[in-house]
Amino acid sequence: MMLYILDACAVIAFLTGEAGASIVTRLLTNVNNLCLIHAVNLCEVYYDTVRRTDIETARQDLAALLSGGLNLRTDMDTDFWQSVGELKVCPGKISLADCFALALAQREGGTLATSDHHEFDPVVPLGLCPILFIR
Repeated sequence: MMLYILDACAVIAFLTGEAGASIVTRLLTNVNNLCLIHAVNLCEVYYDTVRRTDIETARQDLAALLSGGLNLRTDMDTDFWQSVGELKVCPGKISLADCFALALAQREGGTLATSDHHEFDPVVPLGLCPILFIR
């Protein structure tokens, strides 16, 4: 079983049909994959969808994601949030929300799927977890 942690950018690309959407589709539909997203990152997706469309569409998209292969994680124990805080001081300007995705990938030993080179390119040389750029 392959384990993938999706950040908000990857899921937004999937929802909006941006470049890389087909890769996310393959991740979500492959029965040999388990795809996770942290609640903080899913909140980013929800917020982005509300901003672009409306609350009803955002709620429908959220329900479709969760019934279509994306598994929600809500980890917030002390060890986890401390890991998130420690990752925030990594080189570059990684957002706090992206630190949640990174911490979840580390915790679970999975590959982080993202489209966000700006945030994650500086992290790649640190070898914190495998990172799959969808574009």
